[in-house]
Amino acid sequence: MMDDFNLIPLVPEIFIAFVAMGLLIVGVFHGNSSARVVSWASVLGCVIAIILLLGLSWSPQTALNNFFVFDKFSGFMKLILLIGVISSLALSVRYIIQEGMERFEYPVLILFASLGMMFMLSANNFLALYMGLELQSLSLYVLAAFHRHSRKAAEAGIKYFLLGALSSGMLLFGISLIYGFTGSIDFDVVGSALTGLEALPLGLIIGLVFVLAGLVFKISAAPFHMWTPDVYQGAPTSTTAFFAIAPKVAAMGLLIRLLMEPFGALSEQWVQILYFVSVLSMVVGSFAAIVQEDIKRLLAYSSIGNMGYALIGLVAGGPQGVSAVVLYLLIYMISTAGVFAVVLSMRRQGLSATKISDLSGLSKTAPGLAYAMFILMFSISGIPPLAGFFGKLLIFNAAVAEGYYVLATFGLLTSVVAAFYYLRIVKVMFFDDVQDPLDAEVPFARRFILAVVLCFVIGFVFKPMPFIHMADNAVSPFFAGQVVVTEQAE
Repeated sequence: MMDDFNLIPLVPEIFIAFVAMGLLIVGVFHGNSSARVVSWASVLGCVIAIILLLGLSWSPQTALNNFFVFDKFSGFMKLILLIGVISSLALSVRYIIQEGMERFEYPVLILFASLGMMFMLSANNFLALYMGLELQSLSLYVLAAFHRHSRKAAEAGIKYFLLGALSSGMLLFGISLIYGFTGSIDFDVVGSALTGLEALPLGLIIGLVFVLAGLVFKISAAPFHMWTPDVYQGAPTSTTAFFAIAPKVAAMGLLIRLLMEPFGALSEQWVQILYFVSVLSMVVGSFAAIVQEDIKRLLAYSSIGNMGYALIGLVAGGPQGVSAVVLYLLIYMISTAGVFAVVLSMRRQGLSATKISDLSGLSKTAPGLAYAMFILMFSISGIPPLAGFFGKLLIFNAAVAEGYYVLATFGLLTSVVAAFYYLRIVKVMFFDDVQDPLDAEVPFARRFILAVVLCFVIGFVFKPMPFIHMADNAVSPFFAGQVVVTEQAE
C-alpha cells in the first residue's frame, strides 16, 4: 500500500475534474456556439484520461486516508466506463444540434457524471461511495430534463429526481444502520467487524437490505425499475444512450466491490436478496417489453432484463461468477452503444422518430442500418456465434457450476421470451412494407462507432480468450489465491 497522501492513483479523476471545470469556463465566455468544440474537447479529455489510467501501476494502492482505492478491478472498470463515455459523447454531438439543445453545459454535465462514476468504482468508504453516487445522480437528473422545450423531458427529469431522492434516502438509512452496528464507514473496518460476528443483529441485516435497495435502483433492476421506462422514453435520446451505456457499469462495479469486500461475510443474506431481484428483473424485462411500441421503452425493459442476467453471476459468486459479470457488462455496454447509434439515426423530415413501426422497411431504404441492427439484436438476444451469446453462456455456466440450476433455467427461459421482441424489430425492418421512409443521413461519428461495435460483436467468437482473461484479471484482487475456472478450462 502506498502513502495515503500520494495523489497519483487519483490522477485520471483530477484530470477529468480540471477538464470539466476548464470547459465550463470556456463555455461561459464563448456561449452556446462553443457546444460542438466543448463536446469534442470532452472526448479528447476522456481519451487522455484513459492514457493516464493505463500509465498507472495497477497494484493495490489507497489514497486519502483509505478513502480511495485503486486496483486491477477499479482500473479495468474505469477503462470500460471511459470508453462508454467517449461513445456517448460522440453519439450526442450531432443530436443536440438537430434537436435545438446545442448548449455547452451538456458535455460538461456528462464529464461531471463520469467523475462521480469513477469515484464510485474506487470508493473504499461509504462516504466516498455516497459522494460519487450523488455527483453522478445530480448530473443525470439535469441531463434527463435537458430539453427545455419538451414536456416529456421535464416529466422524465422530475420522475428521476423524486425516485432518485427516495433511493438515496434508503441508501443513507442503510449506511447509518451499518455504521451504528460496526462503528465505522470504512470498507475494510466494516468487513473485519462483520467477519468477527457470531450472530448477526437484525438491524445490520436491515441496513444491508436498504443499501442493496438503493444500489438496485441505480442499476434499474426490479422491483426498483419503475423509473426506467418513463425516463428512457422522455429524456432526449442522446441522454437515454448515456443512461444505458455508462451508469450501469459504474453502479454494478460498485455493487461488486461492496458484496465482495465489506459484505463478503454476509453472502448468505445478500445471495437471497439478489436471487429474488435477478428472477424478478428477468421476468419483468422479458414480458413487459413484448407490448411496447416505443423503441426507447423497449430498450429500457431490455436493460432491466440484462441487469437480471448480470446478477445471476453475482448470485453464483466466486471468481468464475464475478468474472462473467464483468465480461457481460463489457459486451452489454458495447452492444448498447451500437444500438443507440442506430436509434439516434432514426429521423424523419428532421424530427426524431422512436416508434418501432418507424423502422418498417428499413432494409429497403437504409440496408446498412438495417443489417447492423439485425446483428446487434441477434447478439443481445444471445444467439450464437455473436458476442452476446458468450456473455450469457459464461453467466449461466457460473450458475450451473455453483448448483443454481433453477436460476439458470429462469435465465434461459426468459432469454427465449426476450428473443421474441428483439426478433420483432428484425421482422419490422425486413418484412414490413415501407410506410414513410426515414432520413438516410448518418453522421460519421455514428457510422464509426457502429463499425467498431460490429467488429467486436462479430469478431468476439474468433478471439474470446483475451477478453475473458482481462475479466479474470480484473476480479483477481477479490479472490487472492483462487484460480478462475475459465483459466483452468483453457
